[in-house]
Amino acid sequence: MLLHIPGLFDADEILRIRQALEQADWADGKVTAGYQSAKAKHNLQLPEGHALAKEIGGALIDRLWRNPLFMSAALPHKVFPPLINCYREGGSFDFHIDNALRQPKGSAERVRTDLSSTLFLSDPHSYDGGELVIQDTYGVREVKLAAGDLVLYPGTSLHKVNPVTRGARYAAFFWTQSLVREDSQRTLLFEMDNAIRQLGADVPEHPSLLQLTGTYHNLLRRWAEV
Repeated sequence: MLLHIPGLFDADEILRIRQALEQADWADGKVTAGYQSAKAKHNLQLPEGHALAKEIGGALIDRLWRNPLFMSAALPHKVFPPLINCYREGGSFDFHIDNALRQPKGSAERVRTDLSSTLFLSDPHSYDGGELVIQDTYGVREVKLAAGDLVLYPGTSLHKVNPVTRGARYAAFFWTQSLVREDSQRTLLFEMDNAIRQLGADVPEHPSLLQLTGTYHNLLRRWAEV
């Protein structure tokens, strides 16, 4: 499942974030890449634990925890703290699959990367190239969203970032360990939850609502790992 979640940050917030990022000290993005990914990765990144990355990441996670679309689709259990990267002219990240497990710096806890997320922080007209390209069961998808919008997709997906040929592409990215490991099961639960909410809005007294809601929670009970 690939999901677009719009409007997590407004235009004024994005402007302030981008101005701060333009003044930041960046490091080589290879520092957080695995052995194979490092050979394909050509970008810059704020060091893990950087104050600005923690500020942006904290605000992002707070908003996602209050976002019904994200909560329904991801069913989050644990989240790897968001990182911030920058692709300038010539920057790219060739096809790769993210490491299955991530361990936040200074933490003994590991996060299984069931879901990957990218929050776009640059206006799409301010740079050329830089599309996030994701291979899924429906083929190849190119994603280049408005600043403040997020894309959520399975961590098992082969994906890349096309070379940036003009401007700079800023983004936040992170991984989520879901309560439900299997993407097809999460998708089924997400679709069922959407149907229940729509039915509740359209026909709030419909007798099937109770049965459908019970079925949703019984499936979640069967598939959830806590």
